[in-house]
Amino acid sequence: MNADQRLDEVARDSSLRVIELDPQTDPRWETLMTHQPTSVMYQHPAWLGVLEETYGYKPLHLACEDAAGQLRGILPLFYRRGLRSGRICASLFDSPTAGPLAYDDQARVALIQAAIERTRAELGVQFQLKVKSTSLDRLVDNIVGVPRYETYELALPERPDLLHLDSRIKWAANKAVRLGMQIREAETEGELRAWYGLYLQTMRRAVAVPKPYRFFELAWQRLRPQGLLRLLLAEQVEAGQSRLVAGFLFAQWGQTISHLFTGWRREDQALRPNDFLHWRAIQDACTEGFRCYDFGNVTVGNQSQAQFKSKWGAEAKTIYTYSYPAVSHGTRTISTASGQAKSTASGQAKSAARQLVYPIWQRLPLKAIGLLGDWCHAIHYY
Repeated sequence: MNADQRLDEVARDSSLRVIELDPQTDPRWETLMTHQPTSVMYQHPAWLGVLEETYGYKPLHLACEDAAGQLRGILPLFYRRGLRSGRICASLFDSPTAGPLAYDDQARVALIQAAIERTRAELGVQFQLKVKSTSLDRLVDNIVGVPRYETYELALPERPDLLHLDSRIKWAANKAVRLGMQIREAETEGELRAWYGLYLQTMRRAVAVPKPYRFFELAWQRLRPQGLLRLLLAEQVEAGQSRLVAGFLFAQWGQTISHLFTGWRREDQALRPNDFLHWRAIQDACTEGFRCYDFGNVTVGNQSQAQFKSKWGAEAKTIYTYSYPAVSHGTRTISTASGQAKSTASGQAKSAARQLVYPIWQRLPLKAIGLLGDWCHAIHYY
């Protein structure tokens, strides 16, 4: 069955309709999530509320219901403005992956088609999805998945002693213990604030725009009480005094625990805090019944991050971006000498810009990094 036939089938089924729905007030949204094993944390009402309040995004959350009022599928969406593009309606900004969650392809097609029709009606709006498969290629015409990221997932056994980790990882964890490293879960917003300073240092080194503290503050207040968020801290204890070295922020939903954000000091790298934090988090996840440990996204081509995450035995899975109208991504094949010259010139210009900007960024005070992050996110408001 091709995409046109699927759409005809949806159109003939008068029992289905797509509506706009508020996940914060309609319990059917979360109920559907709890019954679908493929649901992800980033579709949860609490996560959506954090994004909306932090960034001011305008929501367009869609749901497909049958004649009895039962939800057959959901699709969380937000509007925002792009820096170089016009308005975008996407599922979701500031989330590793999200997309339609449905009991069947019929509801999935209805949701995507409804989203496309809404964006068609608004001049200059582009529709985007990020999903962990290319299955949508066969469902809806004129949208094709383009590789965007890779995420690394480790399947977890029922007990920590059944884990088969590389000997180098065990060596690093043992070294951290010998050097006085300890790991505990953060309990106060003060500890969250202290970790945020390490996060800003990490983003400064990476020459990346940090998320505003308001995002983490709201996530702490909304998600942690529901067991959806966890911050693990690595501290070095010497002579009875503890010093914060690093920390990982995790999202938790269903049987998956996902590593989202990292904060650590370069001068403490010899203490092996990142290896130690992952090792401890994986051990705890097994004990607590999680069956998947998600190391997080890696931009395609980032070999150093890919090697670090794959050494744990994690399997790489590609996250695809779907756009309507379609957008060209990736490397173009340029056949003419003129085209090759332009491509080379563009690459050289970007390289020169990086050589100019990177040293400046890496010398900025942390407060300036934080303020730049606030500004960059603020200009995406709808």
